[in-house]
Amino acid sequence: MVTVLDTTKREIRHPEKAHRPENPIKKKPAWIRVKAGGSPIYQETAKIIKDNNLVTVCGEAGCPNIGECWSKKHATMMIMGDTCTRACAFCNVKTGIPSALDVKEPENVAKAVAKLGLNHVVITSVDRDDLDDGGAQHFVETIEAIRSMSPDTTIEILTPDFLRKEGAIEKVALAKPDVFNHNLETVSSKYLTVRPGARYFHSIRLLQMVKEVDPTIFTKSGIMVGFGEQRNEVLQLMDDLRSADVDFITIGQYLQPTSHHHELVKFVTPDQFKSYETSAYSKGFSMVSSTPLTRSSHHAGEDFAKLKAAREAANQ
Repeated sequence: MVTVLDTTKREIRHPEKAHRPENPIKKKPAWIRVKAGGSPIYQETAKIIKDNNLVTVCGEAGCPNIGECWSKKHATMMIMGDTCTRACAFCNVKTGIPSALDVKEPENVAKAVAKLGLNHVVITSVDRDDLDDGGAQHFVETIEAIRSMSPDTTIEILTPDFLRKEGAIEKVALAKPDVFNHNLETVSSKYLTVRPGARYFHSIRLLQMVKEVDPTIFTKSGIMVGFGEQRNEVLQLMDDLRSADVDFITIGQYLQPTSHHHELVKFVTPDQFKSYETSAYSKGFSMVSSTPLTRSSHHAGEDFAKLKAAREAANQ
């Protein structure tokens, strides 16, 4: 009975994956274990998010770090709804036809940031291919609302690729977020199976364009490993990001959400993650986060502070 109910939920949430071949979910090794949330601060964070009618990627994507982050009043706000127009094979966010944009959302996000007392906030979104600008203006309005209510809060955005949305990248960059993050997610050879709606070199170009608009904006990108990629492919991806002058790379373990998602081919060991970190620093990244539980916005505030300090030291 439990299996039937779980399958129903999965098919509603991911209708495009309902008829995919099943990939058994592998047992997690000891280094992947995390503690569940439930502390008073965790509950307070959850209440603020609920009271402001907000969506977080922490919950929608099933992030393993939600217990830790929400217990520190850290949450990554996901704007423009909870339904994505893409159908990436790795992602646990719901797919389908999204609702209209909530015009009050930028203000509600800003109110939540103020109530949580955040020094640094991460704003991400679903893909909105249905919108003429891919949601670029909504990002701008959210950034402006946060700056109005919390002028001392630094803002990190994690955007979709704005594929075929002319002028969208420039519009968001001109709003001057402190960090502009766009994830490559995986190496180029895996795009057709992992991220079929996206284009690897378009994502590289997006990050390059941000620097062209404003060289002072920190740029960031992240990938997951465990899809069956080769080490030399990860090293080439690092070179591609550095060619676009990207400052910060995150590397984390892919965790398969359901048996109908992309197969988890391999659990990468902590030693291998450390090796990737060493290689990334040698290629010129100013900041690297490479551990099994690394996610784009995990410890984002602390990492931004280190990144900013490193730039200031270099300019002295």
